[in-house]
Amino acid sequence: MNARTILCFDYGTKSIGVAVGQELTGTAALLSALKAQDGTPDWVKLEQVIKEWQPDLLLIGLPLNMDGTEQPFTARCRKFANRLHGRFGLPVSLHDERLTTTEARSQLFSEGGYRNLTKDKVDSLSAKIIFESWYEQQSPH
Repeated sequence: MNARTILCFDYGTKSIGVAVGQELTGTAALLSALKAQDGTPDWVKLEQVIKEWQPDLLLIGLPLNMDGTEQPFTARCRKFANRLHGRFGLPVSLHDERLTTTEARSQLFSEGGYRNLTKDKVDSLSAKIIFESWYEQQSPH
């Protein structure tokens, strides 16, 4: 069993959700979402997060249409993944993120109603769900 630390991102144009996952336990913790300016993250803050957690893999949610086809935003997400790889030299993996935002919203809502649905929380919980979904597909049960 691998024991990698995986930094997960739910990429967005205004905010990038972040969670850190542990392959050994299959669990992930929410980190603060990063602000983005039209899809460009604050690279300094992003670098601080990477230095702090020393991840072995960067996992980015890949937005697809419900039928599995790519949408215009998918290309922006791939570009973000390529930039991460180029800047930090870490392995990057993309994972289908269909329905993660919907799932994040319903989880947060059931835990605390509307006041729990802050954008920051939804984005980072989406990143956590991306990790959990990816992890499920990795590990033989």
